[in-house]
Amino acid sequence: MQINDKSETKEYLAHSERYNCMTYNRTGKSGILLPALSLGLWHNFGFVDNIQNAREILRCAFDLGITHFDLANNYGPPYGSAEENFGVIFKKDFKNYRDELFIATKAGYDMWPGPYGNLGSRKYLISSLDQSLKRMGLEYVDIFYHHRPDPDTPLEETMGALADIVRQGKALYVGISNYQPKETQEAAKILKRLDVPFILHQARYSMLDRWVEDGLLETLEANGVGCIAFSPLAQGMLTDKYLKGIPKDSRAAKDLTYLNEEAVTSNLDKIKGLNIIAENRTQKLSQMAIAWILRQPQVASVLIGASSASQLKENVKALENLNFSKEELDLIEKIIN
Repeated sequence: MQINDKSETKEYLAHSERYNCMTYNRTGKSGILLPALSLGLWHNFGFVDNIQNAREILRCAFDLGITHFDLANNYGPPYGSAEENFGVIFKKDFKNYRDELFIATKAGYDMWPGPYGNLGSRKYLISSLDQSLKRMGLEYVDIFYHHRPDPDTPLEETMGALADIVRQGKALYVGISNYQPKETQEAAKILKRLDVPFILHQARYSMLDRWVEDGLLETLEANGVGCIAFSPLAQGMLTDKYLKGIPKDSRAAKDLTYLNEEAVTSNLDKIKGLNIIAENRTQKLSQMAIAWILRQPQVASVLIGASSASQLKENVKALENLNFSKEELDLIEKIIN
C-alpha cells in the first residue's frame, strides 16, 4: 500500500504550538504524561479505507498535541493493515518525531490460523509483537498490551512474556486490556515481582457502560496504574447522530458487531436527556461524554477514533469545558441509571 503522491500533499512540518493546546495527565504513578485525548486506529486506517484521509487525521492529531497513537495487531480490516498503513505514514511524516510519540500496540485476539495465533501464550505475544514492529517499521513500541485475558494460559506465562518483551527492548512499558478487577490485581502483583513497568489498563468506559466503576478504578488506584478509556461515545450512540432516528448509512443501521438498532432504541431516551444537558453546557453530546469520563482521577486519557480531521477537532473541543456542577452530575446520574 503506497500513499498516492498525486494528491500534491506537502512535506509535513508539525505545528510549532502543538504542545500549547493539549492537556497532559500523569499515568498512574509512572513518569509518563499522556494527552487527555489519544487517537485510536481501530477504524478508518485499514486497507479498505482511504490512506490519504488517515494521513490527514494523524497529522491533525499531532498538530493538536495528541502524542499517543493506539494500535493493535488485528486492526484493519484486514488484520494487520492498520499497522502497515501507519508504518507507511510514519516513515513519510513522523520518523523525525519518534521521540515525541507514545505508540501502542496489542495482541490477544485472533490474528492468524492455528493454535499459536490467539489469546495469551508466550509464543503468540512475542511473535505478534515481532510482526507488528515489522509492519510499522519501528524498533520498539512505547507500550505493549495483552489485549484480553486468556482463561487457559497461566497468568504467570502471559505476564512473563510481557516482562521479557521489555527486557528485550521491544517495548518500554506494558499494559493490559479488558481485565476484570481480580485479574488486574493478580497481573499487577506478578509484574511488580518481575520489576516490569505496568502503567496502563485500557478499558471500555462510557456513560452507557460503567463497569469499570465496579472495582476496577479502585484496583488501578491501589496499584499505581492509570486507565485509558476506549469507546467513550458507546460506538457513536453518545453523539447527535441518532437523536432523530437511525440514519441508513449509520453503523447501527448496518448491524455491525458492536452496535445495532436495538441497542440504540433501548437507550434513546437516555441519549435525548443527556443531549439536553450538553446543550445547556454549550457542548455537543460527544464532547460532554468525553469530559464526563475525564473527571475520574484514575483516567489518564480517553481514546477517541476519527473518520476525518474535522471530526477529531470537534472532539478535542471537549477539553474546553471539563468542569461539572453537582447539579449536572446528579441529573446525569438520574438519566443514565
